[in-house]
Amino acid sequence: MDLQIDEFYKDAASGMLALYQAFPRKVALYVEDLIGREEPDEFGLPSKRHQACLGALLWLAEEGYVRFESTIAYDALDQAVLTEKGFMRLSRGIPHALPDGDSQTASMRRVRGTLAWQLREALGQHNSEKVARLTRLLFESALNQASDIV
Repeated sequence: MDLQIDEFYKDAASGMLALYQAFPRKVALYVEDLIGREEPDEFGLPSKRHQACLGALLWLAEEGYVRFESTIAYDALDQAVLTEKGFMRLSRGIPHALPDGDSQTASMRRVRGTLAWQLREALGQHNSEKVARLTRLLFESALNQASDIV
């Protein structure tokens, strides 16, 4: 089992959702807000877990999902915001996210059927398999547009 990949999925999803909640404002995205406090090692360097989360955030930027102006030491991305690519991926509808015949209003179906909503639910439920599956959808360039509910 590759635990670091599961952690990557969780970190990427958490970081993207934090920026989605602030969108379109630029914010400081702190690693500690995503994974909690991690004690530095005996040399004062961030823990491997802290470094992995920061690495996930930097990877998201390199791949064009987020943009930021600078890092704040090893602690955060400063002035971070979703790119169009990141925003559109999170706000698109997921096929079969909601059961057929759902009696919710159209606006509720639109919101609850988004990748962002589904990821938030999976993270809240601590469902690592669902988080991994949904985060992989985030990285797919195209879903079946005909089934998009947005």
